[in-house]
Amino acid sequence: MNQTAIARSWVDTANGHSDFPLQNLPLGIFSRAGGERRCGVAIGDAILDLEAVLAAGLFEGEARVAVEATRGGALNAFFALGRGARVALRERLLELLAEGSEHQAALQAALYPASACALHLPARIGDYTDFYVGIEHAKNVGKLFRPDNPLLPNYKYVPIGYHGRASTIRPSGTDVRRPKGQTLPAGQSEPSFGPCARLDYELELGIWIGQGNELGQSIAVGDAAEHIAGFCLLNDWSARDIQAWEYQPLGPFLSKSFISTVSPWVVTAEALAPFRCAQPARPDGDPQPLSYLLDTRDQAAGAFDIELEVLLLTERMREQNLPAHRLTLSNTLSMYWTVAQMVAHHSVNGCQLQSGDLFGSGTLSGAEPGQFGSLLEITEGGKHPVELASGEVRKFLEDGDEIILRARARRDGVASIGFGECRGKVVAAH
Repeated sequence: MNQTAIARSWVDTANGHSDFPLQNLPLGIFSRAGGERRCGVAIGDAILDLEAVLAAGLFEGEARVAVEATRGGALNAFFALGRGARVALRERLLELLAEGSEHQAALQAALYPASACALHLPARIGDYTDFYVGIEHAKNVGKLFRPDNPLLPNYKYVPIGYHGRASTIRPSGTDVRRPKGQTLPAGQSEPSFGPCARLDYELELGIWIGQGNELGQSIAVGDAAEHIAGFCLLNDWSARDIQAWEYQPLGPFLSKSFISTVSPWVVTAEALAPFRCAQPARPDGDPQPLSYLLDTRDQAAGAFDIELEVLLLTERMREQNLPAHRLTLSNTLSMYWTVAQMVAHHSVNGCQLQSGDLFGSGTLSGAEPGQFGSLLEITEGGKHPVELASGEVRKFLEDGDEIILRARARRDGVASIGFGECRGKVVAAH
């Protein structure tokens, strides 16, 4: 069954749902009170338990193999099956959940209210790499430190990244404990130790790796899309004062490793297919990518048009019943490198990628005010605080502040889909 603008589901809440209509069908790991972790599909305001549907005998062939691979509370084995299994499962789910399905009565017992379920990390993350492909963010941050030369010479040749800490990645809703570390206060010659004073968020796209590669073998950019299982939102929380002291010469360390938050649903590459588009043309004078990073098909349809939003909700705003304040409205079109180029570059030296590895895109900012993906950019390092309706101002995040990331893919003639929220609330340091 093809994705169409008019396809409807017998699950009433899916029809017109802001994030999870029939056209989306993202996968995740959930549990009910006192129950085991199982794979589910988000449909409207509900979760369909795939293992229960399997027990009812409603999956056959490759779709059955796909669901069997989701057992055990993690999607790694399912990711490893590759695109064929994802497509088979998606097509069967479209049949089962579409309006008029003959299996509606049988599926009702496997459908649970999402509000009554807990969501977990979708996979066991062996490795996490954070890239830096948002060129407007790179320029905005570069201007703060190098006004005359914001981009370093390698930026337009290399998809820059660093190896992050997989053990501290958590699902949406996990509290963000303010980290401690060394900082160098202004005007001082020696560092001090204590809680971070310049806590920040970073708006990113997360990329889940599907099939991996063998050690010593690279993935060609033209084949890289076959190794991408799906996408999520990622908040790469950053302690800017710790970062400023520690990052030279080897890059981020404790300033990034205390927590990273992801949205718990894996939006598959197939669900996002209608929102693929040409990679934006490079400005005149920019170098062409080196040959191992250049593929005609990837340049023609390797980018995504996904709107990204960041909201801030403070303790006082909750007390005053005020709505969350929008900090950012950006788009994935600000990515200078495609996801396929990121995969190709990561593996070109023979590095082994494995199913369930996670990539972060790096902060995705636009070129204009209102499109910046971090407070570092919005406030220009704290020089211009954000004014809130509660009467508060923010240079950086304070205890009790909650950051909410959202995403929406839209295109005329196609049902829009979302990612679900990626939330984190700051709590005081121990």
